[in-house]
Amino acid sequence: MATFFGEVVVAPSRAGLDEEEEAREETPEDREIRREIEKKRYRQSCSGGREIDVLWTWKSGGCAEEPLVCSRFIVAIGRNAAAFLSSFILDSVCWEVIGVVKLWNEWCRTSSTTNVLPTDSFCLFYRLVSDPTVLLCQCSCYVAEDQQFQWLEKVFGSMQKKDLQVTILSTCPVADYKTQESTLTLASPFLKALKTKEFQEQVCCPLLEQPNIVRDLPAA
Repeated sequence: MATFFGEVVVAPSRAGLDEEEEAREETPEDREIRREIEKKRYRQSCSGGREIDVLWTWKSGGCAEEPLVCSRFIVAIGRNAAAFLSSFILDSVCWEVIGVVKLWNEWCRTSSTTNVLPTDSFCLFYRLVSDPTVLLCQCSCYVAEDQQFQWLEKVFGSMQKKDLQVTILSTCPVADYKTQESTLTLASPFLKALKTKEFQEQVCCPLLEQPNIVRDLPAA
């Protein structure tokens, strides 16, 4: 339970449950829709439909099992957030591409080749040349609901967890923002924040007010 509104807490997740347990709670219509979606993905993708592959170029010269040392990880999710990184961060200092994500779903399909080039991917990982422990991720593609757990598992499974600070940047329409005042009078764009209780630094903007929430991959 959150100690204050605006704190990010870990909620119970069904992402790791087996399909047999999930099937007991599904209606026949739900199962049919899910099967049709899975069939479509498997037909279109050589990597197994909803499989997500994270390809790290930094591992080519070292141990594949060695975790990536990371102190700060900034993830921009969505086209607007990814464009912000490109305009104000990636162009300001020197970065190098160290990895990509390969996935396929109804709204996004990347190359089916083994070695994905940066131009073939909508999800890129960068490392700061002057400080290799600082990483960026531009994720401008759609990650389906049943792919989010796998995305997190494979991306963060390659990194060390100790002393790791993660910052998520995402956007949503002003019309979705819930407030007592008219959204027509709001200065747009504006910035709000959510944080975990472990984050002890000063936040750069006001916390997100009730009853607004974060959804999809940023929430995961």
